[in-house]
Amino acid sequence: MLTLDKIYHAKFVLKDVARQTDLIAAPRLSDKTELYLKTENLQVTGSFKVRGAYYKLSQLTEEERAKGVIACSAGNHAQGVALAATRMGIPSLICMPDGAPIMKVESTKRLGAKVELVAGTYDDAHDRAVELQQQTGMTFIHPYDDEQVIAGQGSIGLEILDQLPDVEAVIVPVGGGGLIGGVAFAIKSLRPDVKVYGVQAAGAPSMANAFRDHTYETLDSVDTFADGIAVKTPGVNTFELVEKYVDDVVTVSEDEIAAAILALMENQKLVAEGAGATPVAAALFGKLPIEGKKTVCLISGGNIDVNILSRVITRGMIMSGRKTNLMIALEDKPGQLTRVSEIISGCGANVVSVQYDLADPNMTITSCFLKLGLETRDAAQIAEIKECLTREGFKLVSERT
Repeated sequence: MLTLDKIYHAKFVLKDVARQTDLIAAPRLSDKTELYLKTENLQVTGSFKVRGAYYKLSQLTEEERAKGVIACSAGNHAQGVALAATRMGIPSLICMPDGAPIMKVESTKRLGAKVELVAGTYDDAHDRAVELQQQTGMTFIHPYDDEQVIAGQGSIGLEILDQLPDVEAVIVPVGGGGLIGGVAFAIKSLRPDVKVYGVQAAGAPSMANAFRDHTYETLDSVDTFADGIAVKTPGVNTFELVEKYVDDVVTVSEDEIAAAILALMENQKLVAEGAGATPVAAALFGKLPIEGKKTVCLISGGNIDVNILSRVITRGMIMSGRKTNLMIALEDKPGQLTRVSEIISGCGANVVSVQYDLADPNMTITSCFLKLGLETRDAAQIAEIKECLTREGFKLVSERT
């Protein structure tokens, strides 16, 4: 049974392993709430997961250590288990979905674990790990539905209360629920007045659905680039904790997550992975009643694959109004492009790409489509450009991002 004493014990055990990550003010991210960031993306493995993994392994018997440990993970739990096992001299085997970011796979190997890639999702990797555990007798280290793992993650809640005693709300990413289960238990046990909110990707809303329907649920599939929370089935124990201690669980879209990643990079010089940016997305896009409150966003990890980072930045720029495409129907005569350029320049935007389309069957013979890529300041500036172009008699046919 999870107790506050176990979470305090986990904090003690972890004091020389997991760093107490900084809690930093982020006034540039929002003017509607007093926002703070708990930077677990700067943890020793780039994620909070090392806390639960290390504490769990520290409580194993000598016989269990000798047989080794096995785990399943999309990447962050894998690295936590690998680090903990190697430091304690315990053999480790990690089953990872074959779609896991290469960086996370290689980091897990580099930390000393053996890795088996499994076709499919996290849940498929879980099934394979359970199968291997039964064959080998190794101890299975569950990434979230384990009391000692939850206790380790709960140490973050104790740190938040120490670092910001008058905190009013805490927003936490949710996959299987181990992180929010531990954090919510710790905070609500000591400060029941503090609101604790969970955030999931809209493409993987297993806990959000279960919380809404008050019943344990499993998704048929998940679809999100936030691989750290792409979980079809929440934990049994964690669902009970969420039901009892969490105030609400909301979802954010892929575009909102991308915009949050971009905002963290530009305004705070912090790199967050998709899962880690979900609390900021919820705060930025008004998903929760946190106006005027001292609010902590728990940035759970920063292990984003560089291969998708550029695409995420592009999506984030589009979502935040920093980039847009316009298509204008023009009469094919001299001076049209010059006037369009003058209008856009006068509004303070920058044209980064120009393309003429003379062959579209939907336009008249004497017309063309002018396709423009623009760098803009925000959504208000895009609206201003459209208004100015329309007022000057130009017809906006469509805009495509």
